[in-house]
Order: sequence, then C-alpha cells, then structure tokens
Amino acid sequence: MTSEAIELGTAWLRAGGLRPTRQRRALAALLVGDGKDRHVTAESLYAACERAGESVSLATVYNTLRAFCDAGLMQEVAVEGSKSYFDTRMDNHPHFFWEDTGALVDAPANALEITRLPQAPEGAEIARVDVVIRLRKA
Repeated sequence: MTSEAIELGTAWLRAGGLRPTRQRRALAALLVGDGKDRHVTAESLYAACERAGESVSLATVYNTLRAFCDAGLMQEVAVEGSKSYFDTRMDNHPHFFWEDTGALVDAPANALEITRLPQAPEGAEIARVDVVIRLRKA
C-alpha cells in the first residue's frame, strides 16, 4: 500500500470520527486509498488484506466493516439472505447483482424512477430504499 493510500484512508476514518488504528488504516486504505468506490464482502476484503501482506483476522474485518457502517462511512447492501456487500458510495443509488459471478456494481441512478412507496406502518418511518437488480447472462 502506498503512503498516499494510507493517508486517504486515515482522513476517511477521521471524517467518520473513528480512531485510526493500524488495522483500520490498512482496511481503509484498501477501501478508499485510490479514490474509487468499492463493493466488498468481508471475505473479499480479508483476501485483499492477505494479498497486501496485512495481518488482520476475518473477525476483525467483519467488526471493522460494521464500525465503518455505524460511523456513516459505508452502507451495507443485503443481496442473498445472509450475504452482504459493503459499499463505500454513500448516496442513494441502485445496484446490479450478477447472479453468475456474485459481483455487485452500481447501476445508473438516473434511469431509475420510483414514483410511490407504501406508507410505513404506524410508529415507523422509511429509513432507506435499496434497489438491487439481479442480472444473468442471456
């Protein structure tokens, strides 16, 4: 990892009010160190850590991704039951999910129009609407 990636990751952590520990800095650098948005699973981020020579346990990756979500730095996108992806892009936007490869990618938000939602039950409010469009090769 470059020092620039680590600096970007550290700034990202501070923006979320998180203490930049060694493990958080390493994960943040992998997630945002090149300035691009990412869709990762805990397992794919763990594998990226191993490839980068970083010593981080899978449990730490899970816990850190949760902390990043709680700090408002990432959002979780549930795709298949217990399978979750973590997205560094925080604006409201739809996703394409490729069923054959398991890849989650951003879909063009300007092509999606939601004209009406059901009313939330009494005592509740809609926090967010996730749109995941499943794709398979034709």
